[in-house]
Amino acid sequence: MFVPGFLRRLFKPAAAARVDFGMREHAVLCMGPRGLHSMTYTEWGDPDNQNVLLCVHGFTRNARDFDALAQALSADYRVVCPDVVGRGNSDWLRAKSDYTFPLYVSDMITLIARLGVPHVDWVGTSMGGLIGMLLAGEPHTPVRRLVLNDVGPLITAEALRRIGQYVGQAPSFPTLEAAEGYVRQIGASFGPLTNEQWQHLTRHSVRSAEKGYAFAYDPGLGDLFRIMPILFNVGVWDAFDRICHPVLAIRGAESDLLRRDTWLKMAERGPRAKLVEFPGIGHAPMLMSEDQIAVVRDFLLGSEG
Repeated sequence: MFVPGFLRRLFKPAAAARVDFGMREHAVLCMGPRGLHSMTYTEWGDPDNQNVLLCVHGFTRNARDFDALAQALSADYRVVCPDVVGRGNSDWLRAKSDYTFPLYVSDMITLIARLGVPHVDWVGTSMGGLIGMLLAGEPHTPVRRLVLNDVGPLITAEALRRIGQYVGQAPSFPTLEAAEGYVRQIGASFGPLTNEQWQHLTRHSVRSAEKGYAFAYDPGLGDLFRIMPILFNVGVWDAFDRICHPVLAIRGAESDLLRRDTWLKMAERGPRAKLVEFPGIGHAPMLMSEDQIAVVRDFLLGSEG
């Protein structure tokens, strides 16, 4: 007999609230300009919990970046972490020009519809924050609270050129140890991480390939950087100024993607973001350490959220 989720939660014994549901892996079909593509996502916490947190990663990253954060918040949230199309285990698009923010936003709306909830809270690192910002600025947005991790309404040309230097180069590695060395090099700005954390990031950043291991993202993502030189900053202040819900803006103190002057302006315009900065870190804080997780938790579950 079918029993609605809210009745199951009402009558289940108190001890069941402590159940560790663990991580599950799912996929949802999304529609792009040239047909369907699959977007995979991981899910943590009670699948009946209507309090959903969506965690969206950076440009060449993947859902597993959020494992530590998701596990820490899974008692309070159903935490959902998608692999944006072209990354992780999601499909790669045939036409590389289709890797655009309108498509990313559309895919997230499809995912939220699949989850069957009226609203979500959002944690977005870099590109994931931009997707969240664009969605949160729309009328009738489902985004209730927004954490922007080292990204703002102005992206510097310098930072985009730095990213373009390695995106799409598609290096291969004979061993996981060699891959980890490269991940540590290009991720030096992530700040101090433990050996276990570097190994976790590496393990989920690569996939098996003919010559050992290759990065788990479509090299075609780099086409945008190769087609034309990047000469100008990119601004989306209009979207930011339209946001009407609480925003937390996290910055790595050494970040070249979120300039300090932009970050300070985010507290004065639009939603008047709450500001937190982590010293000794560039782009971007990985939200894996206890102090970084605590900042996110306090904002999402505290009175200011």
